[in-house]
Amino acid sequence: MNDAVRIKAAGATIRVRLTPSSNADRIDGLGADSAGSAHVKARVRAAPEDNEANEALVELLADSLGVAKSAVRVERGQTTRVKTVYVAGVAAPDMETWLSGLKGEA
Repeated sequence: MNDAVRIKAAGATIRVRLTPSSNADRIDGLGADSAGSAHVKARVRAAPEDNEANEALVELLADSLGVAKSAVRVERGQTTRVKTVYVAGVAAPDMETWLSGLKGEA
């Protein structure tokens, strides 16, 4: 599995690099930072004010993974571009399938 996702007993964590105030809500695939750490690249139309961008990211990931919004939460990085997002109730095979559908450089 890609380093951007870590499977846990009751779900998974995803490392996401978020671009707020974009022209569309979408997942752009996989990427890596200068240190080689993998992440999922995402962008949302919401501004990074009043937690709006984080809420839009939660909706985007919930829709993409086919889970309820209540199963997704930003664990770390509430005020930074790189975030750790926890998704409850997803299994390793589901995450493998989701990741295989993403394209990118990582």
